[in-house]
Amino acid sequence: MAKPAKPTPPPSAQNRQARYNYAIEDKLEAGIILAGTEVKSLRLGKGNINEAYAGPMGGELYLFNAYIPEYQNRSPFGHEPRRPRKLLLHKKEMRKLMGAVTREGMTLVPLALFFNSRGLAKVSIGVAKGKKLHDKRESEKQRDWNREKGRLMRDKG
Repeated sequence: MAKPAKPTPPPSAQNRQARYNYAIEDKLEAGIILAGTEVKSLRLGKGNINEAYAGPMGGELYLFNAYIPEYQNRSPFGHEPRRPRKLLLHKKEMRKLMGAVTREGMTLVPLALFFNSRGLAKVSIGVAKGKKLHDKRESEKQRDWNREKGRLMRDKG
């Protein structure tokens, strides 16, 4: 008899604005190098990736401007809250992402920061293109219509 799957824990940090501001074309999961106090702070659910972005630096991909506050019960050796954090990807994936950014004008947007079932910190990265104002309005109309349609279906049946 198969074991039931473990429920996935909720993300430590989410970028909810990313789906509103960008048209996500592709998603992938990357590992992230964190210090010990950063891991403890993220496990408490603190952290913010709303203003974060990923980009190349020295031939590697880094996560910039992600805010992970210092752990409260820390030792004297804390961490800098907004330091660049290296992303762990295969070279083939890294070349593909860097090519999309340089040639096609795409943006690498972090969508969620979470811990997988093995307890490793991961970042879900979206390869995205920025939406124009009329695109944002259109997606908002579509979302409102779907919500209204759900209400109508629920009330009728």
